[in-house]
Amino acid sequence: MFYREAGDFSTTYPQDSQTFPIRFDRYRYYVVLAIAVFVMPFVMTDYLVNSIFLPFLIYAIAAIGLNILTGYCGQVSLGTGGFMAVGAYACYKLMTAFPDVNIFFHVILAGGVTAAVGTAFGLPSLRIKGFYLAVATLAAQFFLVWLFNKVSWFYNYSASGQINAPERTVFGIPVTGANTDAWATYLFCLVFTVGAAILARNLTRGAMGRQWMAIRDMDIAAEIIGVNPLKAKLTAFAVSSFFVGVSGALFFAVYLGAVEVGEVFGITKSFLVLFMIIIGGLGSIFGSFAGAAFLVVLPVVLKIVGVDMLGWPTDIVAHFQLVIVGALIIIFLRYEPHGIAQLWRVAKEKLRLWPFPH
Repeated sequence: MFYREAGDFSTTYPQDSQTFPIRFDRYRYYVVLAIAVFVMPFVMTDYLVNSIFLPFLIYAIAAIGLNILTGYCGQVSLGTGGFMAVGAYACYKLMTAFPDVNIFFHVILAGGVTAAVGTAFGLPSLRIKGFYLAVATLAAQFFLVWLFNKVSWFYNYSASGQINAPERTVFGIPVTGANTDAWATYLFCLVFTVGAAILARNLTRGAMGRQWMAIRDMDIAAEIIGVNPLKAKLTAFAVSSFFVGVSGALFFAVYLGAVEVGEVFGITKSFLVLFMIIIGGLGSIFGSFAGAAFLVVLPVVLKIVGVDMLGWPTDIVAHFQLVIVGALIIIFLRYEPHGIAQLWRVAKEKLRLWPFPH
């Protein structure tokens, strides 16, 4: 009754291959996007933007990037935090070296720089995989953090070792710096998040996505049927690092405004993004959004309930958050490896057949 595709048919190949072939899905996403663009900027507060919406949009981009590499291509990576740092520092150097260029292009170029770095660190994936590849990307994480800490050129020889985002505008409206409006930063990040989701959705549904999934499922069989493992793995690293670099640039320039690499982009950040795709669902763009939303909203809810309402100490609430996340990871890995995304798929299948039994 609520979710049917009866009478929803295609008469051309482009209609059949569009991103959302079911009309109900297509209209639903249009409505959500319209609300996000035309309603939310007028009703949200600074607290909601800074505590929920901005981190959700930025982490969603990072989760999409890691999901492409790990969920779709099967290449385990623990270096997400380091690659976010590459995007942040590349954006900072571009902003200070080319102050007249629009910040939008700085973020895109920062993603391109991160894609090049990620491709270089992805070369070991041609010889190793699994646990050994995870260790190699973990080494990349520590090396990149050490590099940005020790080489003062990256932070323009600042005495504090910290990078600070100068003020930049889009159509005359500040989106970085100290004088930004919440709705402006929200819309700026929303553009990148929607663009990343559309790009990732089409890449994973195309020939490149099928090559990634063939490598993930069985790399030897994929090579036998003509998939080039060199091209598939390196393109996965490049595309994944591009998204992660864009998220790092936004995290530094728009969300925080000032960054010290060891505190912000440490190994904790890599595990946080990894937990997002595990809970949200590996191999799913929707799962990247679901995992990011869950792990961004969870601390806020626990603070409101535990600290504000029940009066618990802040450190107890923080440890309780770790317990919840750890328990959920165990539960999802044991009982539902495809995460929240699979629960959503099952719910839609139930709605298709409701009220008839399944």
